[in-house]
Amino acid sequence: MKDLPAQNISFTEFRLNGFYSLGEWRPFLFIPFFLMFLLAITANTILIYLIKTQKSLHSPMYVLIGVMAVLDLIMPIFFVPNMLLSFLFNWSEISLTGCLIQMFGIHFVGAFQIALLFWMALDRYFAICKPLHYHKYMEIPNFLKFVFAPVIRNGFLIVTMVSLAGKLSFCVTNVIDHCFCEHMALVQLACGDISVNNIVGLMSAFLIATMDCILITISYVVMFISVLKSGKAHMKALNTCITHLIVLSVSLISALTAFLSYRIRNNISSNIRIFTSILYLFFPSCLHPLIYGWRTKEIRQTFLKFINNAQVFPFKKM
Repeated sequence: MKDLPAQNISFTEFRLNGFYSLGEWRPFLFIPFFLMFLLAITANTILIYLIKTQKSLHSPMYVLIGVMAVLDLIMPIFFVPNMLLSFLFNWSEISLTGCLIQMFGIHFVGAFQIALLFWMALDRYFAICKPLHYHKYMEIPNFLKFVFAPVIRNGFLIVTMVSLAGKLSFCVTNVIDHCFCEHMALVQLACGDISVNNIVGLMSAFLIATMDCILITISYVVMFISVLKSGKAHMKALNTCITHLIVLSVSLISALTAFLSYRIRNNISSNIRIFTSILYLFFPSCLHPLIYGWRTKEIRQTFLKFINNAQVFPFKKM
């Protein structure tokens, strides 16, 4: 009977309390994360501009890189400004509706990023392993066949996950031990049974992130074997594949660590769990422009040409 009054109360306002144990050192987190935010916004904006304005970069591969840059631009906007304000001014309040919107945005864009990496791997697979049929496979009607299934799967799982979270009553506390509204960070504050939420959350993690990462890895392995057999520029292909797979592996491991840390008894501290969540959500937005932009020869040359023209132009006007 003592639990009844508490269960009749359902919080609709929450406070994001990530890294609170750092005490007076917490505001200093603003500096590195603000610099990373500037890097992500600037690098991805430049990449989008170059791909949009340069006709030489309008092939399918560069369009996919441009879409990736758009997603990497959107992802930090969902949660980094709030996180920075929380660090600097301790402004950490968020409504349940705002929390659910942020949760949907983060998880949907994150799932779309992984699916896009799979489509980019498919593009490289067709270009390397089936070069004679590349344009046929990459025509929009044919390529859309590879797009529909992941988009429908991602949308269904993420909408279900967020909807189930929104139906819960939150009576444990209104303090979320995180810097943003990650699914289980909010769900664990609910009263009552959350086993369905746990199952749907795990299904989303394994059917989206893990499955797509396995398919991406398989495609890169097939490409690598094909390049070795052909004996053409195998070191360059090896270097590119290894770089992509390392970033993908770090993102997948950190994502699964964050997801499972709520469900398996462990000694992982709150700060480490929050950092791993930031690692798989925020760091790719900073790294992808370097990996898929700067390391791509055509984009790098276009950027250097653009910089040189920008430097020369003022003198011509004078």
